Amino acid sequence: MNLAELDNPFWSALRSRHRDIALRRGEAARYPAAFAPFLGVASAQADVADAIGTLVGADESVYLLGVVPALPHGWVLDAFAPLAQMICPAPIAVVDGPAVIGLTEAHRADVLALTALVYPHYFRPRTMELGRYFGIYQDGRLAAMIGERLGTDAQQEISAVCTHPDFNGRGYARRLIALLSNDNLERGRLPFLHVSHQNHRAKQLYEQLGYSHRRDIGFWSLRRA
Repeated sequence: MNLAELDNPFWSALRSRHRDIALRRGEAARYPAAFAPFLGVASAQADVADAIGTLVGADESVYLLGVVPALPHGWVLDAFAPLAQMICPAPIAVVDGPAVIGLTEAHRADVLALTALVYPHYFRPRTMELGRYFGIYQDGRLAAMIGERLGTDAQQEISAVCTHPDFNGRGYARRLIALLSNDNLERGRLPFLHVSHQNHRAKQLYEQLGYSHRRDIGFWSLRRA
């Protein structure tokens, strides 16, 4: 398995799993804005001066992960704290709990409401089309969800792990993470995820479940000056 693909996850996904929706110009590619605000480049040495001028809108910010190129005059690159990239090499024990259902177009409004509440900025109206999404409903409400975002044939990012504050502490996230991680392992895909080091609660949960720290990975926003 080529784990080096995880060092440049946006580019890896855009040239493989998501190549059919990628907007690509030379050595740069991005997701359409309705899917995700992510841009990837082939390498730190890539000449992307013309490409980003075409791919990034005048009033738009996009995000890069792992690799940034040299930028021409007129662009602003802001660095965030590096994220922890974690991988799950072995199955996770599944805790008992309520039924887990596949989330479809019929659930889109509920998904967007939950992600806007606890997972803002990165989840867009068509993000659900990047992979499979699953959820737990309680009392007619979407109590928790999880999904698949970035990915290649060999790796799958676990993303949008959300629990509504009214349902915290019930083990829903633990159940969802175990089920989806195990399913990807059975399919021959290595589950991975990204989490802020400042999100101590989430990082600790992932560690308890069996995710291990692979590396810290740089995270930046890019916009026109």
